[in-house]
Amino acid sequence: MSGKTLEQFSPGSTIGIFGGGQLGRMMIQSGRSMGYRFHVYDPSELSTAGFIADSFTCASYDDTEALDAFAASVDLITLEFENIAVLALEHVSKTRPVMPGIEVLRTCQDRALEKTFLSDNEIAVAPFKVAQSPDELAEAIKLIGTPCVVKSARSGYDGKGQLKLDSFKVSQKKKVWDTIGADTVVVEQWIPHIGEFSAICARRSDGATRLFPMMRNLHRNHILAETHIPCGLDPQIEQAGQRIARKIAEALDVVGLIAVEFFLTSEQKLLVNELAPRPHNSGHATMDACYTSQFQQHIRAICGLPLGNPRLHTHAKMINLLGDRWEEGEPDWFGFLKDPNARLHLYDKGEPRPGRKMGHVTYLQIS
Repeated sequence: MSGKTLEQFSPGSTIGIFGGGQLGRMMIQSGRSMGYRFHVYDPSELSTAGFIADSFTCASYDDTEALDAFAASVDLITLEFENIAVLALEHVSKTRPVMPGIEVLRTCQDRALEKTFLSDNEIAVAPFKVAQSPDELAEAIKLIGTPCVVKSARSGYDGKGQLKLDSFKVSQKKKVWDTIGADTVVVEQWIPHIGEFSAICARRSDGATRLFPMMRNLHRNHILAETHIPCGLDPQIEQAGQRIARKIAEALDVVGLIAVEFFLTSEQKLLVNELAPRPHNSGHATMDACYTSQFQQHIRAICGLPLGNPRLHTHAKMINLLGDRWEEGEPDWFGFLKDPNARLHLYDKGEPRPGRKMGHVTYLQIS
């Protein structure tokens, strides 16, 4: 426990959500059953969370008048993705509590700050260097060596803003720099790994924590395709991953959820790849496979409620439904649900596009 006073918001309170995507939508669906109301703030009118919220504000993150009205209408504020202007959070935090916290957001939306934070806290990551010019990029690649990955420090996700280099010549520095198109990049050593995993930690303002079982994740084209829970790791490795996730949550003073993505090396060592201070795509299986879902746990954590039991009750596999599946027409929903243990979740996101997350299906492995 942190010793801090527990901030509590009873059912009937209104929760403000920055971001209008599917994570916000599922947050609302879970929190509404506990009596909470929701106000979504998003710059896009086509907001899948906004469609089902009690209130919806469509405005830019630099519209101070809209931000003031939004803050005045809610009791607390959270977020459903991390690419939100810190200035917007700083503005509304003058009158309302913001969770998971401004410094959490500042750290996790910038890979350079995130990697430095992890390294400073003696948490294992791939060797890395930060560069802010083509010349610094060339020097960083020289120090890290190839193969390596060059990543934009900000705004990259699902493989965007990343470039793997199997070899490099100094004469290529300008071309690589322009390809990434960022003011700051992180050069990471390429890590051959035998698996990708995630751990999700929930934490209240008083420091109470609960951890979900770790998940095994399979990616295709840098986008999460499948998640398996349980993860199949040796229990000692899984417990080590959970301890790392708790350590990160405590060091960042997270209120809410934080998801920690890992690589597992051939030497059975876990390296942290990325952090996400919110519900996470890999945690969707918890909706059907755990006693408390990640979305309900997030609501419990930010509202100061007793944290729920995150234990797994049924083994499960979650499949992401990307817009690619619509290329030959409407997917075969009857085929998906032919398995009586399948649970279909669609996000009402409108036009399907390649790589766009349109929904997911969870297959419960009930004998």
